[in-house]
Amino acid sequence: MIYLNHAATTYPKPQVVQEAVARSIQEPPQSQYRGVAGSTYGDDVGKLCRENLARLFRIREPKRIFFTSGSTQALNMAILGLPYPLKGGGALQGTEAVAAGSRQPGAGETGGRRRVVFTAAEHNAVLRTIYDGLREKIADGSVMPVLVPCDRSGYVDMKAMEQAITEDTALVIVNHSSNVTGAVQDIARIGSWARQKGAYFLVDASQSAGALPIDVEAAGIHMLAFTGHKGLYGIEGTGGLYVEPGVPLRPLVYGGTGTDSRTLVPREPFYEVGTMNQPGIAALCAGTGYILEVGLEQVMAWEQALVKRLYEGLRAIKGVTVYGDRQPEGTAVSFNLEGLSPADVGYILAGSYKIQVRTGLHCAPLLHECLGTQGQGTVRASISYLSKEEDVEALLGAVRELMGETR
Repeated sequence: MIYLNHAATTYPKPQVVQEAVARSIQEPPQSQYRGVAGSTYGDDVGKLCRENLARLFRIREPKRIFFTSGSTQALNMAILGLPYPLKGGGALQGTEAVAAGSRQPGAGETGGRRRVVFTAAEHNAVLRTIYDGLREKIADGSVMPVLVPCDRSGYVDMKAMEQAITEDTALVIVNHSSNVTGAVQDIARIGSWARQKGAYFLVDASQSAGALPIDVEAAGIHMLAFTGHKGLYGIEGTGGLYVEPGVPLRPLVYGGTGTDSRTLVPREPFYEVGTMNQPGIAALCAGTGYILEVGLEQVMAWEQALVKRLYEGLRAIKGVTVYGDRQPEGTAVSFNLEGLSPADVGYILAGSYKIQVRTGLHCAPLLHECLGTQGQGTVRASISYLSKEEDVEALLGAVRELMGETR
């Protein structure tokens, strides 16, 4: 099998990751160490994992990185945990997202920050958390969703974004790298606008963590959500959320932490409760260590070389539509074949060529409205540092045959 679905889950995992999982389940459980931030965990794997992540994301305080089951849980924690409206009351009506840039009362006029600004490139882990998870607050006016559009390549309309971030904005959410087109957003620029207006800035790094440089402080990021099983080469069921000190985030889940069990209302909130995923954290520790050892620059150089070959190769085939006017900075490329549905292409590639890609809407329905592919979605091919040149060439050869071309 040729695997080109790394944007979903990287495969295979580096040998060190496989060994770390095996070692974790073979050793005696360290149940007295519950993985709370700043504590040891097993043989210090939790502490080392946080330190690795802090190095990758340029985070000063590793203890501010909290383990989760993945980026979906992390995004839910960040979005639902804020006390809306921020700093006051007031009432804004409406249950639909308003157009970015429309005139709305400022924080001083309403007594509180209600705007939750997000982009059309967001994953359903953000979209459903806003529209469903915050629906009561949207209905009573405590939250006002503000949608910022993207162009046909998946890049955020930066003028609309700047206009959308006003004095009454509570939270700005941006998907760093699109899981559909591979477009990478200018988070440093957006983060500076959020900071200037006093809004919290949440970045979804699900597709960029381990593949692209992230500097939390330089980009003005208050909260960073990431998953472990993609570019960080961990296993499913792992991820985390960085929370800057001072962010008034309430936990979504309460329970045991293994420390100070007599205190029922702790002075500082616990974001990690219950028994942690020790094999998963061990895998994430090994995966992040692998990236740091190889070097992020080398990872990026190899991945970009493969993406360039894939992007240019697909664009050169007659009858193929590639979504994006320039080579994506991320690791995913979306395309469609004339006369074939994405589902048919995926079925043929898997059955006849043993090539695994992903088809459909990729859990990003609003972006497909921008791309004009909301009906059936796209075919997505995605790579990782462990992908090979021959994997890309095999896909290009298969697409040429499907389009009736010969080499």
